Amino acid sequence: MGFMLALAALLIVGAMVGVVAQRRSRRSAATLSDLDAEAEANGWLVRLGGSLSGLDVRAWARADENAAQSLTHAAAHHRTARAQLASARTSAEYAAVSRTAAEGLRHVEDARAALGIAGDAAAGADPRLPVPTPR
Repeated sequence: MGFMLALAALLIVGAMVGVVAQRRSRRSAATLSDLDAEAEANGWLVRLGGSLSGLDVRAWARADENAAQSLTHAAAHHRTARAQLASARTSAEYAAVSRTAAEGLRHVEDARAALGIAGDAAAGADPRLPVPTPR
């Protein structure tokens, strides 16, 4: 009888340990996805910043009103995405950063088209990052 009680107690403890281990593994998988989302958002922000800094000052100086407005919007999206990234903690918040930066890249592409500069805003960017979809 004592052997059966010890065996039952051991099985119960083993089941509890299994449940705790399973919950911890789920939690660490969620953390990894948040880290992936953060890395992707940071990549989009770096791509936007590189696209803005890659434009020559002479290009800004000869910009017509449409190009100037597009460049201004792109710079505003860069500032907004940077602020969002600083306060983001969840995958959804990091996704919002990515969307904001991708929209800023579309404004850079519009400005390049208005200025007659060849190439797109994503030129030379990390090939693992998706190219922004057209509007």
